[in-house]
Amino acid sequence: NMMFNFTTTEEEVTYSFTVAGDKFYSKLKLSHAGLVQRWTWPPTTKNWILSWYWPTDLCDHYAECGSNSFCDVDISSKCDCIKGFEPRNKQAWLFQDMKGGCKRKTPLSCDGDEFFPLKKVKLPDTKTAIVDRGIMSLKECKKRCLQDCNCTAYAAMDTLNRGLGCLIWRADLVDIP
Repeated sequence: NMMFNFTTTEEEVTYSFTVAGDKFYSKLKLSHAGLVQRWTWPPTTKNWILSWYWPTDLCDHYAECGSNSFCDVDISSKCDCIKGFEPRNKQAWLFQDMKGGCKRKTPLSCDGDEFFPLKKVKLPDTKTAIVDRGIMSLKECKKRCLQDCNCTAYAAMDTLNRGLGCLIWRADLVDIP
């Protein structure tokens, strides 16, 4: 039996697990290439068994398609540019080298720009995103973003039922699987 614990506070985000009983063993292995594996040793087999691993597909690799693009294992090229963007290096994309990502077809104008929804994708990397906890709706979030000529994306958020907020990106969008 395994018990899992996921903790998220303002100071930390951690994952831990405990194994109940003294005849069951589990270990996490991190390879030099970034592959995380959970191995278990059940008393019935007396052998290490791979029970979980990450990444599970190409789209789990960080920034697999570069900036302003998304990864989808169900399309033949695996990467596609967000609507309104095109490959930075079209020649490289022809040879399946998509790490260079995509660039805007037209520059931001701060007058008449519009946003296109991305559905069924995870949020882009948030290390450069701004969090505004005072905004309470998606509509307000969009309004705030449109007031900032450098805003590239926005998303409403709910931090573990502690209230709503708004995420605002002001740079290229990275890591959208």
